[in-house]
Parts: sequence; structure tokens; C-alpha cells
Amino acid sequence: MIKAIYGCRQQQITHLSLYLCVLFQQTKNARVKKFIQQYQQDFKATIHLAIPIIAAQVGMMLMGFADTVQVGRMQQGAVPALAAAADANGIFFIMAIIGFICLQVVAPLVSSAQSSNKPEDCKQLLHASIIVALIMSVFCGSLIVCLGLNIDLLKQPQEIKGMTQSFLWIITLSIVPAFVFSAVKSFTDGLSQTKIAMQITLSALVLNVLLNHILINGWGFIPALKLNGAGYATLISRVYMMIAQLYYTYKSDLFKPYLQSKTPPSQALSTVVVKILKLGVPSGFQGFSEVAAFYGAVVMMGWISLHHKAAHQVAIGFVSLTYMAATGIAAAGGIRVGNGMGEQNRTKILHAGTAALLLGVVFMGISGLFFMSANTWLASYVKDEEVIRLAAELIIWGGIFQLFDGVQAVSLGILRGIADVNIPTAITVVAYWGVGLPLCYVLGFGYELKHIGIWIGLTSSLLVSATLLSWRFYHKASQLKFKVTTE
Repeated sequence: MIKAIYGCRQQQITHLSLYLCVLFQQTKNARVKKFIQQYQQDFKATIHLAIPIIAAQVGMMLMGFADTVQVGRMQQGAVPALAAAADANGIFFIMAIIGFICLQVVAPLVSSAQSSNKPEDCKQLLHASIIVALIMSVFCGSLIVCLGLNIDLLKQPQEIKGMTQSFLWIITLSIVPAFVFSAVKSFTDGLSQTKIAMQITLSALVLNVLLNHILINGWGFIPALKLNGAGYATLISRVYMMIAQLYYTYKSDLFKPYLQSKTPPSQALSTVVVKILKLGVPSGFQGFSEVAAFYGAVVMMGWISLHHKAAHQVAIGFVSLTYMAATGIAAAGGIRVGNGMGEQNRTKILHAGTAALLLGVVFMGISGLFFMSANTWLASYVKDEEVIRLAAELIIWGGIFQLFDGVQAVSLGILRGIADVNIPTAITVVAYWGVGLPLCYVLGFGYELKHIGIWIGLTSSLLVSATLLSWRFYHKASQLKFKVTTE
């Protein structure tokens, strides 16, 4: 009888457990369904904005990636050329990123002005952003030249010094057209006309690949310029992008309501220039902290060997592509957060930021899985077996830190949307310079993990940055004060 009672109770417990599991699953599914319904419009709006921006961002990065691939496939001198390109591109972007990100703050400002129904302020922001682009060209260009002239301080292999400097001077000439294009692109992106820059960038990518083939390898009476040929191809492509973006913006009917507005703007041009610089320069130094840390890894790779440095350049090319896609989601999120700021709507701000973060996590998670499963295939375009082996190992680590990179990139974008730049700058400096770079050195050389140790250090900096920046957005957004609150 006791056994019968025990068996009956066991059966009841089993049925209860099954019931609770089903109930939990139904509740879980209901919550997921409710969450998706709640954020459905935010996902759609962010994706609609983000896809053209991502295409444009990735297109710009693909120009540098095309240089790497086409230089890496040279029959002779591919390894030193890749190492020299790593140095030159590192020096260029470590300084130019300050200007590129500085100009990105214009898009949320334009979006906010549009939401506030102030077309005259949108026009003022366009003109001010072009002035800022010229100012930042002089500032960043001077820093690039100074660092390039003192390249011996980096203690890199002397056999690539001349090649590095020659390539660097060529791509430095492209900084003015690159910044002006970015300034006008921020204006059009802020008005949610993101397809324009995408089309221009993709056409410039095709032009760059064709020019690379001709100028690197030679064609007819044109001599083979090798690495320098890739530099000239980049310069010509960026000049084309600037001219096309300016022409379309000032000639298109889409922007006439803004550019032909007769209403006086609410602020003087000089005031708007200062405002962009106040928001943009700290934002630029956020990017500087990250790019400088990653360039520090390039320098450390050079201390190991040319093969390690070339492998780093190959691996970072793939990681940079997905990072630029994440910054596209970040830009879209920042624009939508800027809309919420213009409408003084906290709920819209939080929903826009959350949707952008989730999209970033999903995209970077898929990219990470792809990197880890196809690492050797991705690295195999290089004509050097040792570089392929080392790059394949690094691409696996690139797959691991994708999630953290996506979260920190999107967090910075949506923080710019609420005009929060100073504390995020401090966070990035601590994450990359206080945590990442010291760990790169300790693990790479103290524990002799070499290239793997260096990339573990980079991963740790991204983890710290992602955690603190995402927390900062929700903390700051919850404390925003509006004159009129619509929640």
C-alpha cells in the first residue's frame, strides 16, 4: 500500500512538473511575443535606416580591405608590403578617426532639428559640418605627418620604413575629400536619406578595385606601382566620393526645403561650429582610444616578426568589416535616439537604443560564428603559408570578441544621440589604455603567448568597454530632464 501511495505521489509530482514546464514555456513564449510586438516597429525603423548606412560604412572599409587583398596577392614582396600597409593605415586611421567620428555627431543633431521642425537649423548644421571637416583635416593631417616623420619611435623593421612612409603620404592627401564626404553624408543621414551615400560609396568601391588592379600591377603604358598604386587608387576614389556627394546634395529636390529655407537659423554659424566641435572632439577621442590601442597591437606584432604583423593585418581586415557594420547600426540608433531627443520622448529614446543594441548583438553573434568556422578559408588569399596559419588563429579570436565589439560600438552611437560624450570618452580610455594594452604586453611577452596574448588583451578591453558603455546609456537616459515630458 505504501508503495502504491508512493507511486501515486511520484506520478502526481511528474504530472505537476510537466504542467509547470508547459506553463513556464507558455509564459516565456508569451513574454517573448510581447517583447517582439513592443519593439517590432523599432526594429523595422532601425533596420530601414541601418542597412544603407551599413552598406556605405562597409563599402568605405572594403576599399582598405581591397587594398590588403590585392597587395597580398602580389607575386613578389607581398609580406613586406602588407606589413608596410599595416603601419601606414594604422598611423592614418589612428589620427583620422578623430575627425571621422567628430563628424558623426552631426547626424543626430540634424535628426533632432528635423523632429523639432527647424529646417533652417538643418541647413546651418550642413554648412558648419563642412567647416569642421576642413578644420579637422588640417588638425588630423598635421598629426599624421608628425607621426609619419617620427616613425622610428615605433621601432618597426627598417626594411619597410621607406615603403610605409611613401604609402602614408599618398593616403594622407585623401583626408580632405574623405572628411568633406563624411560631413555631407552626416547631413543626409540625419534626414534619413541614407541610400545616397550608400550608392556613392559602392560605386567608389568598384572604382577603387579597378584602379588597384591597374596601378598595383601595371597596365599598358602605366607602370606597376605596387603598394603605392593602392594609395593612388584610394586617393582618386575619395575625391570622386566627395564630388558626387556634394553635387547630389545641393542639386537634389530632396534637400531643397532645407537648403532654400529663408528663415534665420536659431544660432550663428560660428556657434554651431563650436557646438559640433564640443560634442565631436570628445567623441573623436573615443575612437582614437580604440584605434590607437589596436594600432598598439600592430606595433607589438612588429616586435615579434614581419609574419606576425602581416597576419594581424589580414585578420584585422575581417574584424574591421564587421565593426563598420556595427557602427552603421550605431549611427542608425543614434539618429533615432536623436529623434526622441527632438520630440522629448524618453520612451522613444530607450526603445530606439535597446533595438539598436539587440540588432548589434544578433549581427555580431552571427559574424563571430562565421569567423570561428571559416577562419582558415578566410585567411587563405595570402600567398604565404606561415601568414595564413597565424591569421587563421587570430580570426578565431576575432570571432570571440565580436559580441563585445558590437555592444560597445552601438553604445557609443546611441550615447552620441543623447549628446553624452565626456564620460564615455573616459570609459574608452580606461578600457583600452588602462586594461587592454597593458594586458596585450603582459600576455604577449610576459607570458610569451605572442599574437594570441595580444588579442586576448584586445578582447578584455572590448569586454570592459561594452559593459560600462551600455550601462551608461540606460543610466543617462533614465535621468534626462525635458521641458515637456511625453512618455
